[in-house]
Amino acid sequence: MDIQTWKDYFTLEHIEYLLESYRAFGPLAGILLPLLEAFVPILPLVAFIMANAVAYGLWAGFLYSWIGSVLGSLLLFFLVRRFGQHRFFKFLNHHPKVRKSMAWIERKGFGPIFLLFCLPFSPSALINIVAGLSRISRKQFTLALSLGKVVMIFVISYIGYDILSFFQKPLKSAAVAAMVFVLWYIGKRIEIKLELGNS
Repeated sequence: MDIQTWKDYFTLEHIEYLLESYRAFGPLAGILLPLLEAFVPILPLVAFIMANAVAYGLWAGFLYSWIGSVLGSLLLFFLVRRFGQHRFFKFLNHHPKVRKSMAWIERKGFGPIFLLFCLPFSPSALINIVAGLSRISRKQFTLALSLGKVVMIFVISYIGYDILSFFQKPLKSAAVAAMVFVLWYIGKRIEIKLELGNS
């Protein structure tokens, strides 16, 4: 696909048409896509949240994204908690780095998990799995997850809701791009720290 084709594809009219098609599915698409991202981390959660905010409005888009993302994370957490001792998870359960991460989560509890979920580019699937394998209480994890996702999803929804203005105001776009890069960088540093066992 050449540059001209991309330009033709990303016209305001075509974007509005895509959003109308997306909106036609009702809340189902808005909830299901963030839910699936919990199981398939390569899916673009930030893009789904922004699309929800533009398609459904700030508050409804935020709510659908939050419900989907929290439900997906809880499902993954409870599946790992239920089947964590199964042969499939045995290699994870005995991996030294995973064991260190589990101990770190058990030791630190609510605060760090809440902060991790506040960041849009933190490795949430990894956090869900390690938390599921650890002995952190279900209530503590659910509270940290739910509140952390409120912060992260609202910030992304707010940006997504006003996304068209970013095409018209280059300085605003640059500031948001810088903020997204900083959040991405912090998320990557946390991911490296988790991979090193948080020692």
